[in-house]
Amino acid sequence: MRTTLAPALVAAALLAAAPAAAETAVLQALDKILGRTSTFEAKVGQPTRFGTLEIVVRACRERPPEEPPESTAFIEIDDQRPGEARRRVFSGWMFASSPSVSALEHPVYDVWLKACKPG
Repeated sequence: MRTTLAPALVAAALLAAAPAAAETAVLQALDKILGRTSTFEAKVGQPTRFGTLEIVVRACRERPPEEPPESTAFIEIDDQRPGEARRRVFSGWMFASSPSVSALEHPVYDVWLKACKPG
């Protein structure tokens, strides 16, 4: 009995320790040309536009309240300038507590994760 119960307990513990999935990412972006900073929400799986950028959040995770705060999101960003082919300028995980660790490097825009939230 112990051998069949142990894997179930380990799986339950791992699921409890996993960050909670969120449906919305709160992003902040800077237009370096205009000097304008904007904060906006992006639903997971739905494209969001900022200037010539199309941003798609694939996953957004928030740590449980009993752990140190952290939001992480897997984000894909394409640049679609008029008359040019779409090109991927960022694909990876962003961390709200450390925006410089994995940031969008673009000549006109900066985009970083502020938080993940439900709905």
